[in-house]
Amino acid sequence: MSRPPTAAQRRVIDDAEPVTGRLRGTPAQLATLVKRGFAFRHPRPPHDHFLTPAGHRIREAPPEPEPAAETPDSADTGVFAARVGGEAEAGADGPARAREVHSAWQGLLELRRMTNPDGAADRPCGWERTHLVRAAALALEAAGHRPAGPDGSEGYRVRATPQPEAVAVSAPDDGTLAACAATLEKAGWQTGAHTEPRTRARYLLASPRRR
Repeated sequence: MSRPPTAAQRRVIDDAEPVTGRLRGTPAQLATLVKRGFAFRHPRPPHDHFLTPAGHRIREAPPEPEPAAETPDSADTGVFAARVGGEAEAGADGPARAREVHSAWQGLLELRRMTNPDGAADRPCGWERTHLVRAAALALEAAGHRPAGPDGSEGYRVRATPQPEAVAVSAPDDGTLAACAATLEKAGWQTGAHTEPRTRARYLLASPRRR
């Protein structure tokens, strides 16, 4: 087992870009993170440094308590988060949100290219498998689907399920549900339509494709 990162190393890891894991730091800091297995140097120019899966796990895990240290915010505070539907504070729509979503999706595709063993961008990566709801919601929002609003307005909703690698996606009608299924399948997910026994509501079970 490797030693946990130092406080200075943890700050560099925590400051990585939310989706791509791109790092900023001094050459010495970045070289140390590479040596520790928390980062890697991209082989293509400009040779930026990115978190490895181990580095992403460090960032998601609660930091070790330190004397006189401030309690850090949660991993989702202040960073981009895809809308899963029904959020109480969804934030503003418009061009700024569209740019954020586009940038996050492009970053995720790059993360796939960097972390999938074969460099494939058409198949979900490890980060998506540990953030199923957020990953599926990003694929839907990036394709232009509208999430359900807190006021009950119609749109998609993505929710966790008891299954280890599956999320449930609901929509107001079969046409929208079919469109969501097509989007997820194009983004590298496999989907299946199901009916809730009690309410007879239709929904999708979606899982990241492995091949």
